[in-house]
Amino acid sequence: MAAPVALVQGSSRGLGLQFCKHILRNETLAAVVVATCRNPDGAVELRGLTEQHPGRLTVLRLDVNREEDVHGAAERVKESFGRLDLLINSSAMLHPSGKGETSLRDVSAQGLISTLTTNTVGPLVMTKYFSPLLLKGGGGFGQQPADKAKQHSGIIVNITAKVGSIGDNGLGGWYSYRMSKAALNMATRNLSIELARSQPKVVCVSLHPGTVDTDLSRPYHKNVPKDKLFSTEQSVNCLMSIIDTLSIEKTGKAYSWDGTELPW
Repeated sequence: MAAPVALVQGSSRGLGLQFCKHILRNETLAAVVVATCRNPDGAVELRGLTEQHPGRLTVLRLDVNREEDVHGAAERVKESFGRLDLLINSSAMLHPSGKGETSLRDVSAQGLISTLTTNTVGPLVMTKYFSPLLLKGGGGFGQQPADKAKQHSGIIVNITAKVGSIGDNGLGGWYSYRMSKAALNMATRNLSIELARSQPKVVCVSLHPGTVDTDLSRPYHKNVPKDKLFSTEQSVNCLMSIIDTLSIEKTGKAYSWDGTELPW
């Protein structure tokens, strides 16, 4: 059986880089990883992984805001592998300013557009071009039921955030980021419906990684209890544990890092 193929979008740092490390460390699964980022030449740590895992890591240049980049990367993966088992849409931005809006007076059209383009449009366009390859996957990630009619060929993971939950929003603020993640969750739900009609099926979920020690959350670390601020390794270990249990029965939902279901 051919080795599973996983693609991590936004893999030069943070969660994306850690997803690459985690999957590559699993010698039993021996999956091949396609890592995409805007500037591979500047991704020193990611390039180092190619030397540590020869033949198992391919790095592609991809700016998720450029549809032609996404299309081109999908063609490269099609030519090299012909299939995909796991797509992780990991890259995100809080706001072009680096800080979330605290009130309506901080809102700008350009801030909203930039944040939504990266956090919502990007993952949806990624899925548009890579879903044909996911439909040809071997179902190498997640759990497969005995019933072949319910088996999946691939999994899509959109990295969301708890602040994107409309039902959980009691504080307000962060207009651009909250709206972008709420819209991403709607995309996840829509995709799960469409891709569950296919045969084989593709699982699609949103996963909340917790508050992680990355550049995105760094301005707000002082407000986070130490036991609630996760390293990228802690967070990805939890998220991969969830991915390992996914099946078509769990598609179309949002899950927190601890496996609990998040309200939309």
